[in-house]
Amino acid sequence: MTTESTGSTSLSAAREDPAHNNLFVRGIHLVERFFHPDYVGLVVATMFFGLSLTPSLLPRDWFFQGLLSGINATIGYGLGCALSWVWRKWIAPRITWPAQVTSAWNRRPGWLLVAVKGAIVAACLIFAVLMSIQSSKWQRQITDLMGMAPVSDAGYPRTVLLGAVVVGLLIWISRLVVRLVRAVSRALNQWVRIPAAFARPLGVIVVLVAAVLLFNGVLAKGFFAVANSAFSARNSHTSPNAVQPTLPERSGSPESFAKWDTLGSEGRWFVANAPTALAIGQVTGKPAREPIRVYAGLESADGVEAQTDVAIAELDRTRAFEREVLVVISTTGTGWVDTVSAEAIELMFGGDTALVATQYSYLPSALSFLSDRDKSMTMGRTLFDKVYDRWSALPEDARPKLLVYGESLGSQGSEGAFSGLADIRNRTDGVLWVGPPNSNRLWSEFVARRDPGTEEITPIYADGMSVRFAAAADQLARPAASTWNDPRITYLQHASDPVVWWSPDLLFTQPDWLREKRGPDVSPAMSWYPIVTFWQVAADLPRAQTVSDGHGHNYGNLVPDAWAAVAEPPDYTPELTARIRVFLDESMATERQLK
Repeated sequence: MTTESTGSTSLSAAREDPAHNNLFVRGIHLVERFFHPDYVGLVVATMFFGLSLTPSLLPRDWFFQGLLSGINATIGYGLGCALSWVWRKWIAPRITWPAQVTSAWNRRPGWLLVAVKGAIVAACLIFAVLMSIQSSKWQRQITDLMGMAPVSDAGYPRTVLLGAVVVGLLIWISRLVVRLVRAVSRALNQWVRIPAAFARPLGVIVVLVAAVLLFNGVLAKGFFAVANSAFSARNSHTSPNAVQPTLPERSGSPESFAKWDTLGSEGRWFVANAPTALAIGQVTGKPAREPIRVYAGLESADGVEAQTDVAIAELDRTRAFEREVLVVISTTGTGWVDTVSAEAIELMFGGDTALVATQYSYLPSALSFLSDRDKSMTMGRTLFDKVYDRWSALPEDARPKLLVYGESLGSQGSEGAFSGLADIRNRTDGVLWVGPPNSNRLWSEFVARRDPGTEEITPIYADGMSVRFAAAADQLARPAASTWNDPRITYLQHASDPVVWWSPDLLFTQPDWLREKRGPDVSPAMSWYPIVTFWQVAADLPRAQTVSDGHGHNYGNLVPDAWAAVAEPPDYTPELTARIRVFLDESMATERQLK
């Protein structure tokens, strides 16, 4: 029995059949001549397309979903083609079919096979459309869980069309690569005289190695060089609402060692928009001090060592070590510091605070994660070590409370300063890490070694005596029966935050957070599928902060509670908490308008 995977034989038979003039048969013939589809690949691609429409962590509109589903469907098509090739090459030739079956197969009408293929195409299309309609319902469910306006589903069936375009483009590119491999194999066979049996796999290896070297070398370097150039120009931009400070307690002021024009865009905003002592006093109802904000940009000095030396000199100049609280902040890629986190600690302690941060990259966090991750950890370690050395040289009764803070990639850089839990306990008075990436070393260790019976999304580690995890304010007190010893270490992580849960392990391993009970803002319909879930959560990453507060990568409404738990400010009453929240809400609304 001959197995036919392409349309050539079947269509030849169809042309000999009286029904070959049927428009349906002609249509299938034209499709096969133009696209050369593999029908096993088409079926698997449709399965992957449908699975990619199942809910992920965050809501998606139809356009973004179409791009994601197209990528997933292309992967499925490739796997299907591989299965089809294995069947033709290795399995079918080894099967001995009865003579009656072979004879009946050879006598079949040509139009019958064409009709079967047409039915496969139609079934795949219908399945894709129905799944896209169901997907719009899932998206509305996610927006309901997050208290957001529902995603419009008016154009959601267009996901199918956009996905098909993406699949076609990617398959066309892959076929060009296949032609390149064949050309290299022929050249090896004809010019180098390598036998054809060896030339084919060697051609694949040559193209793969060349692609990897090209990407890791010329393309990657070129891309990041262009990105650095583009974002360094953005780094030079100064918001009209970031005015050079005149107060000596700020970097960038006339007395500062870190000059205003060297701080970068985010650094200038950070030092220019600190709450004044007057504003803090109006919130707390008590006299306040001018809070100290120290910042060293990439252009403030040449290299990590010199840059952190400038930061230490600024701390000394502003007499930061005489304050009640000193916070060492690891920034995200561009040097950004969360406004809520900074202002919350300043308000809680009546401005008797000093915050120090340094910039390590021009690139946003997503690109920094790929190119500058080691640099973020080097910067985090160097800055904290120098602050600690200066701080530990003071008499014990004259030292400020030494706190550590990092959000997102900043938490990874901040973790790089410590070898483990004992090191954190020995050298800090408290730590707050927000939205930690899944690749954080210490976070991964704590989560993996969580107490039995506790869930990955909100684990309990060592009965909560030192380290605690929270997605809501009430979880900071878990477990209620346990004493939370000083220094207190807190991780804030939402069940719907892709930054926390994305990992290459998602490709082929189901994570505990999808095996266990779902988080309160994660769709119950979300499931794990090999390869597909990896790309779904990866696609959520750039949109992690586009959802409402308290979900995704937005932690502003939880940070004040976390600081209060970690730092335990004096005389921190519920009334003061409410006034601070009002101030922070107004501050964030103003920042969104002005920045």
